[in-house]
Amino acid sequence: QVQLVESGGGLVQAEDSLRLSCAASGLTVSSHVMGWFRTTPGKEREFVGAINWFGDTTVYADSVLGRFTISRDNARNAVNLQMTSLKPDDTAVYYCAAHRSAVVSRSPSHYDYWGRGTQVTVSP
Repeated sequence: QVQLVESGGGLVQAEDSLRLSCAASGLTVSSHVMGWFRTTPGKEREFVGAINWFGDTTVYADSVLGRFTISRDNARNAVNLQMTSLKPDDTAVYYCAAHRSAVVSRSPSHYDYWGRGTQVTVSP
């Protein structure tokens, strides 16, 4: 049984940093594309970023490029999302997701497994 469990969310102020983690069980992060998405009420799930099988390629949404960094911890079978210079617009529930294809995808429909999400709230 595959489980993805996000942690690290919370309430921070604008320009603060926060680090989210996604612990995986039932799958190996190094053999999946691991992605991060976020959603706010009334909006569709938005792609944040993803890392490929080999861990040498990352792709980001324009809105977070240069501020967010995805990394993988193979020893812990986990993926991290380091967020810096946070803005109120980054307020959302953040989800970790995995898919078995070798191609990094920005589309939520391509992902096979999802976590339950962690809330990030950025105050002005």
